[in-house]
Amino acid sequence: MIMSLFMSFIILIISMIVMSLASILSKKSLMDREKCSPFECGFDPKNSSRIPFSLQFFLIAIIFLIFDVEIALILPMIMIMKTSSILMWTLTSLFFIFILLAGLYHEWHQGALKWSF
Repeated sequence: MIMSLFMSFIILIISMIVMSLASILSKKSLMDREKCSPFECGFDPKNSSRIPFSLQFFLIAIIFLIFDVEIALILPMIMIMKTSSILMWTLTSLFFIFILLAGLYHEWHQGALKWSF
């Protein structure tokens, strides 16, 4: 009985020491280098968060999402190439790639890919 109480006390002391050391060593400074630098999108974290947002970042993100989803749609076409007729597979693939290129041309023509103003 006394031995188990003594072991529990030792375990409690060791765990308190380890938790205290972890708390002391993991303290982060308020003036951390990453916290003082602007984010990847160019926002300064010290300024107001209600500043106007550049529309170019939004358009590039939307274009990325569209092409990402379309690539996810193209990948299964490779898998069904063996089981479908080659003519139907070719026509479907060409039609899909044509839609992709038409969308890219439209974005290019509208100036969404141009970064200089």
